[in-house]
Amino acid sequence: MVTLKGLRAWDSGHTVNLEAEYEGEARDIDCTGMTLAPGFQDPHVHWRDPGDPDAETMLTGARAAAAGGYTNTLVMPNTTPAMDGATIMEDGRGAVEYARDWERDHHTSLPVHYQLCAAATIGRAGTRLADILAWKGDRTRHPDHPVTAISDDGATIPGPLLYEAAALAKEAGLVVIDHAEHHEQGVMNEGQTSRSLNLPGIPGDTESRIVERDILAARDTGAHIHLQHVSCATSISLVRQAKRDGIPVTCETAPHYIALTDRDVARYGTRAKMNPPLRAPGDRDAIWEALADGTIDMVATDHAPHTLAAKTQGMLTAPNGVTGLESAYAVCHTTLVDRGIIGERRLIGLMAIAPGILLGRPATDIGALAGTSGTIRARAARGADLVILDTQEAWTIRADRFASKARNTPFDGWKVTGRALATVLAGRLTRIPEMAAR
Repeated sequence: MVTLKGLRAWDSGHTVNLEAEYEGEARDIDCTGMTLAPGFQDPHVHWRDPGDPDAETMLTGARAAAAGGYTNTLVMPNTTPAMDGATIMEDGRGAVEYARDWERDHHTSLPVHYQLCAAATIGRAGTRLADILAWKGDRTRHPDHPVTAISDDGATIPGPLLYEAAALAKEAGLVVIDHAEHHEQGVMNEGQTSRSLNLPGIPGDTESRIVERDILAARDTGAHIHLQHVSCATSISLVRQAKRDGIPVTCETAPHYIALTDRDVARYGTRAKMNPPLRAPGDRDAIWEALADGTIDMVATDHAPHTLAAKTQGMLTAPNGVTGLESAYAVCHTTLVDRGIIGERRLIGLMAIAPGILLGRPATDIGALAGTSGTIRARAARGADLVILDTQEAWTIRADRFASKARNTPFDGWKVTGRALATVLAGRLTRIPEMAAR
């Protein structure tokens, strides 16, 4: 057994020890002064598998998650073929079955739990609804890797289909997770920076119009609609009012919208190209306020790996997206906690508690585990999922050390504070290299 000593439980106020397994090898690791928290959960990742293994695979994506302190993720459906339940691969399976069977087929266990988000429309083409009711009860049939949500992520669900999709999702017990943004052209936020760089801009209402539409659909159908990657102040105001009105909507933002603005495109180029785009400083300020007051429910990475060749094509043709799993906690901690915008507990709530509620996988209750004995036995605690954090450590993000295959991040070289040092999945340590070297 590995014994992790001297941990400070973030929500219990107790000093506790943690006992967990690690490859059957006995090892003692001194964790005095560290913070023990529920494992992070990410409701928005792209692992590119099947379809683009040069960018990422199930294995490298899962390793990146574990390295970032994550114990559960929701895998988006924009694979090739799409995870729509209908499109068949050469081996006669669909992409959902491929992802669900990956561990069995490869005779290994991935170092993170993962759930699946099925496509709302066939091929994510936006013309014909997928068989959404096929996923009803999927959590019971496939408890390890269930389909728990629908989305056409990368594209919003078209208006003519949204209400029917939402009603079917409600009947099936699924969450509608919408890419709340639509535009036909543009590569960055429309504003002074886009004009100075002579690049076609994307106005903020390409997002806020879809947010408003989705809120109305949630109100009219009663379905839970979760809005992805909220990036602008107008969208936040709409969500804030919807919550006051009792409409069943939740939303997320991502570390890059928290830490960067459209001005950073001039510095980082395609590493700062994403969809929706980085917005103006005033929008970032609105995001900070919404994270503090609870309007934004959670932080999702929108981990979007790409090859170097793809990302170096130039702003007009390079794909959107940045990697995020391995830098998310540090970027958010440095930007939000170090500035006093939110506290340590709120950040853990944004990255672990709220996503767990959305995904139907409650975060491990640290206080309940600690009890009065002063020792947490993670393996015996019905599969505790935990992350061990050094909230004070100053370090430099190095993309060349990522477990992910991809290096497309604007945060390479950033000096940050706060680090996920080790991850415990179902009572087993899945990642301890930083701690082992201490």
